[in-house]
Amino acid sequence: MPIYQEWCELDNTVDGRKRYWKLTEREGGRAAIADRLAGIIRTHYDTQERIADDIEHLGYERAAEMLRALMPHTPRARAGDLGEILAVELTEEHLEFRVPVRRLRYKDGREVPMRGDDFIGVNFAEEDGGLWLLKGEAKSRRRLGRQTIEEAREALARDGGRCTPHALLFIANRLLESENDNECALGRLMRNEVAERALPRRRIDHALFTMSGNGVPGSLDEYFEAADGRRGHEVVNLHIPDYDEFLVDTYEAAGALGDG
Repeated sequence: MPIYQEWCELDNTVDGRKRYWKLTEREGGRAAIADRLAGIIRTHYDTQERIADDIEHLGYERAAEMLRALMPHTPRARAGDLGEILAVELTEEHLEFRVPVRRLRYKDGREVPMRGDDFIGVNFAEEDGGLWLLKGEAKSRRRLGRQTIEEAREALARDGGRCTPHALLFIANRLLESENDNECALGRLMRNEVAERALPRRRIDHALFTMSGNGVPGSLDEYFEAADGRRGHEVVNLHIPDYDEFLVDTYEAAGALGDG
């Protein structure tokens, strides 16, 4: 369910293998995608099939209660989760990578962030049999500043710029549990990469997704300028002026199931 094209102006600057996205909401864009966004958020916490099954067995009200039990209630946890969700959606819509596992379905506490890389994208170049990975960090702040950007930079540089082994294994193992042969084959390739560390730098792209109430800080401009141009590098800012209200409204909509 694509949302960004209708929701935001997508201004981007390209410098070699680096790209800088500055996203601002179109007039009426948020209202146009509100229902789709609510549905997308739900699927990051549970599958559409299980939600539909809950509705069939429990009715809309109790199914919604179960869904809300999976979602964070505190502003901090909501901000972290929503940043990751919107990063994943942008990755799949515009960055030519697939994010094969929705990590938030596996949280062991709704207010607790998961450890490891915030999102991992995969691509596969059939012409040369090559695996391509995207290592991503997502940061969401009312006021985005230098310290947060520096934290993201350090996380992306960790493990020599490679996806952290435990995060990559988590994705690989979920794929290996699939009944789909292609997903299992992809999981096998990812486990091999953990052991062999064979992917060259040019096949491990980086992405920093930020959502903020204060727009684009100068420190994000500096980060883009300094980013390693020897690999693909995506730097994104989504500006949400009414940041706090957006968090509340978005999660209220996601936690409400209509009656048909």
